[in-house]
Amino acid sequence: MITIALPDQKMHARLAPQLPDVNLIVWRAADGAPAQHVDLSVLGYLGTPSELAEFAGLDVAALQSQSLGYDGVADQLPSGISYSNAIGVHEASTAELAVGLIIAEQRAFPEHYRNQQNGTWDQHELIGVAGTTVVIIGAGGVGNQIADKLVPFEANVVRVARSGRKDERGAIQSMDALPALLAQADVVAIAVPLSDATTGLVDAEFLSTMKPGALLVNVSRGKVVDTEALIAAASAGHVRAALDVTDPEPLPADHALWSTPGITITPHIGGYTSAMHGRVDAVVREQARRLLAGEPLANVAIAAR
Repeated sequence: MITIALPDQKMHARLAPQLPDVNLIVWRAADGAPAQHVDLSVLGYLGTPSELAEFAGLDVAALQSQSLGYDGVADQLPSGISYSNAIGVHEASTAELAVGLIIAEQRAFPEHYRNQQNGTWDQHELIGVAGTTVVIIGAGGVGNQIADKLVPFEANVVRVARSGRKDERGAIQSMDALPALLAQADVVAIAVPLSDATTGLVDAEFLSTMKPGALLVNVSRGKVVDTEALIAAASAGHVRAALDVTDPEPLPADHALWSTPGITITPHIGGYTSAMHGRVDAVVREQARRLLAGEPLANVAIAAR
């Protein structure tokens, strides 16, 4: 029988009836050495890569994250343990938030909320979403979900990735085309994983190339955007921004980004909805099936070293 460790009793209660052939235990690395070999340990949500060091020397074969991103994990993952990320869990909810932020900003919801507080009736024309050009940088799970969700709003959606190509959704532009696209875009949505290539991608030059008054939406990782450059560009009125991720994160209460005009911030809640629980359970069930069948685990982002 295989053993899968779950991070909390709620997940155990949901999965126990569905996995009768698996020894499910509630255990975290912080609890100390497990009583038996653990074939797969499901990590708690919202953990940090530094916490992975707690698994060093423990009898654990593999880790299953509840998150999609895995930046910083390779530097902390103990030898002999593999790491799988949670593909299929958060993409829809993160895209949902991205589209919500786009609509909220393009229809000036923050302004209307402020006006409501002091009883101001202020009618004026807004940009909206229909007929606008939305450039999505990143053609993976989140980027494609954003594109799909924008289609009913009649936006002109352009996807950009490292290399130009075509898929079932149509054309994907290469990064070489980005400067020209930025100059035309009403909205630029960032949906790329954090890597050496994407760290600081949105810098002063990127922001200056954007169309005056355009909206930047970041639901990827905070370090993709140069925070100081964004503060300068937004303070000058050149761009607006809606950020679900920031650098640093969590954002200190006295940070200038909070009070920069034209910027809306949500506290990294893109995938953090009730929808995730059933989807994480499905990931665990599939990994259990693979282990019982002697098959390799799915979505191994970092193999055991």
